[in-house]
Amino acid sequence: MNFIIYDLEATCWEGRPPTMIQEIIEIGAIKLNRYGEVEGAFSKFIKPVIHPQLSLFCQQLTSIKQSDVERAATFPSVIEAFQDWAEVFDEEYLLCSWGSFDKKMLIQDCRLHDMEDDWAEQHINLKQQYHDIKRLRTRRGLKAALTAEGFEFTGTPHRGIDDARNLAKIFVKHLDVWRW
Repeated sequence: MNFIIYDLEATCWEGRPPTMIQEIIEIGAIKLNRYGEVEGAFSKFIKPVIHPQLSLFCQQLTSIKQSDVERAATFPSVIEAFQDWAEVFDEEYLLCSWGSFDKKMLIQDCRLHDMEDDWAEQHINLKQQYHDIKRLRTRRGLKAALTAEGFEFTGTPHRGIDDARNLAKIFVKHLDVWRW
């Protein structure tokens, strides 16, 4: 079993205008084996096609520059590379993210590009499970959960690979507790 701890960044705008469709602009992931050992990392930018110009808000939030996405491949080729790296067609795997947004975005972008999306259903919401395990009344963000678990956030917040690396710390600490 491979655990794919991943995080996505998406196009965004201040105030979330209702007519704007978000697209994935970065995917970062850490592959762990059943013992919690790191087997590899994946980090790619993705060129958005519906709204190719990143908002200033999005660039400031994620630190992703317009030039980063302009040089990137589009979703179909990046997600195929991700699927190959994660071995979703060859090995047992489980996609793991902090919340449901990442799963929703994977499925949405697969449909946007007329690609199969059933592979993205192999997913657990670590944020929900973490709150259930800890019996928390209020939701904790990733940084707050890291601090509560005795870890420091390393890297840049709202960057796919850094958020995935930090989430992997929590995942490994509670490896025997997650439900799938």
